[in-house]
Amino acid sequence: MKTVLTIAGSDCSGGAGIQADLKTFSAQGVFGMSVIVSVVAENTSRVIGIQDIAPKMIEKQMDAVFEDIEVHAVKVGMLSSAGCMRAVAGRLVQYGPEHVVVDPVMVAKNGCPLMDPKAAETLIRQILPLAHVLTPNIPEAERIADMQIRSVDDMEAAARKIHSMGCKAVVVKGGHSCGNALDVLFDGKRVQYFETERIRTKNTHGTGCTFSSAIASQLAKGADLCEAVKRAKDYVTMAIAHALPIGKGCGPTHHFYELYRNGLPKEESEVEP
Repeated sequence: MKTVLTIAGSDCSGGAGIQADLKTFSAQGVFGMSVIVSVVAENTSRVIGIQDIAPKMIEKQMDAVFEDIEVHAVKVGMLSSAGCMRAVAGRLVQYGPEHVVVDPVMVAKNGCPLMDPKAAETLIRQILPLAHVLTPNIPEAERIADMQIRSVDDMEAAARKIHSMGCKAVVVKGGHSCGNALDVLFDGKRVQYFETERIRTKNTHGTGCTFSSAIASQLAKGADLCEAVKRAKDYVTMAIAHALPIGKGCGPTHHFYELYRNGLPKEESEVEP
């Protein structure tokens, strides 16, 4: 069985962060592992508090996984401080995993900040160049590219500009735009579009975490980048379509809807013990 490691913050309400990542890994048929960088007291309505894990402990968690288990892909999510970013970057350079998918989480779905604004430059300098795939939403892409995004052409221009900063591929997600849900992928050579009908629901807590984790899972299983993004978008669209009305704010998506109905695809369920 392929393995994927998530490096991110927790979400005690279960819809985003480490919890969403591990659910996604299970639904995708890979073995999930985690390094917790921040403990976040949040729910569907607000972030109540954040307590960061010491950088040395982050490094030790990464050491514990990499020294013992082969890691086929890494997903990096919320990194709240510059110290946390430096710790993660150092170990990623040391261990050199084949696939690194970075979701540059800056703000929670409810609008609460999850990253120290002063740490954004550290993210750009130290984490972004290590990303094989970067998955910013439109506000994150605007911050990283230092430009406004008002159209699909702007999304493409931002993807190209962010790619020039060192990452190998960029998916600018269109969830914050109007019309259909259109994502733009630029891999350094060509631009590709992934479009689905927009689902009218407020229950989208954790969609960015889920999407990036699904990409990492598919890359770990051997899919090429384009196919990994397509499968991840299909998966997160399904999860949003069957989102759960849990909580008073933006409820979570349903990570296991398809799995509960149909089980894993045959080739994935026939894994030797």
